[in-house]
Amino acid sequence: MDSNKKLNEINNLFNEIGKDNNDFQASFMNFVGSTINEGALDVKTKELIALSLGIASRCEWCISYHVFQAMKAGATKKELMEVGYVTTLMYGSQALMEMNNLMDAINQFENNK
Repeated sequence: MDSNKKLNEINNLFNEIGKDNNDFQASFMNFVGSTINEGALDVKTKELIALSLGIASRCEWCISYHVFQAMKAGATKKELMEVGYVTTLMYGSQALMEMNNLMDAINQFENNK
């Protein structure tokens, strides 16, 4: 999986949505910001939860995005991999196979630092 390509696809999608329906995009991004910003849980913890759900839902875009955001929030490779293990524990072999995408994203973003 090319995680940088996935991030670009997400950005391109939101650029197109913004052109078509700026109100929708602004509302959605406000919701995202309100949800993921520091609260009772810190940003890193929220990104790790979101990553787990992305792995469980087998969403390559979600995995790429939330690995990138979690690393920006200070998550280590060990923490990211542990998220994959816990997701596999709770979700099974499908989540285990998504660990390939998780490792790709970690390695690509680690090398971009």
